[in-house]
Amino acid sequence: MSVMKRLSMIFKSKANKALDKMEDPRETLDYSYQRQLELLQKVRRGVADVATSRKRVELQINGLEQQSKRLEEQGRKALSVGREDLAREALQRRSNLQAQIGDLRVQHDNLQGEEEKLTTASQRLQAKVDSFRTKKETIKATYTAAEAQTRINEAFSGISEEMGDVGLAIQRAEDKTAQMQARAGAIDELLASGALDDYSGSRGDDIQAELDRMGGGMDVELELARMKSELGQGPAPQSAIEQGQQPPQQQAQPQQQAQPQQTQQLRQPGEGA
Repeated sequence: MSVMKRLSMIFKSKANKALDKMEDPRETLDYSYQRQLELLQKVRRGVADVATSRKRVELQINGLEQQSKRLEEQGRKALSVGREDLAREALQRRSNLQAQIGDLRVQHDNLQGEEEKLTTASQRLQAKVDSFRTKKETIKATYTAAEAQTRINEAFSGISEEMGDVGLAIQRAEDKTAQMQARAGAIDELLASGALDDYSGSRGDDIQAELDRMGGGMDVELELARMKSELGQGPAPQSAIEQGQQPPQQQAQPQQQAQPQQTQQLRQPGEGA
């Protein structure tokens, strides 16, 4: 196959595909119905023209027949007055008229036959056009329903162009949301670890974080000791007060009581109170 033939085939196939995509069966059916109506109109016009010609021939025949009768009467009158020559002339003219009438009758019969054929064809064509119109409307209604059902199914399945764009927009929004959430979580972790400075907070936030960390460690140790106690592997955990540690105020009271005793020991027996 030559290059030109291949190009021609490719072009025709592309053009056929494009035309098939652009074609709407409903518009094609409407156009075909319109063409059939135009054809039916032409047939009816032809029937009218033939009928008009037939009627014109009938009028001509009637006119010639009247002339033939008048010539016959004139010939009789000419014979009655002894003018045989006039009578012969009248009969000659009548004979010529009869020949014309005969030709017109043949033409009339032909036109009448043609008119009947065209009338029958017009009736058949009218029946076909009516049948095509009914079928056309049925096909159009079925196609419209199928098209609507297809669009509904595409909308439900999300494969239509509009729904596809909406789905892509939703997917992009979800991806952006997940990305922002991940970024916010990462920044919170960096702020908590101290890798980033929180300029909106106070300067002692790192100290508080360390205290919270130490407190969390003590809570873990207390919980571990309690679990050992439950398992019988060690004494029950005690708080700082239960272990015998007294508050600073309670430790200072014995020293305050010891000061009056030391003062009494320094006094001699002969001194006044």
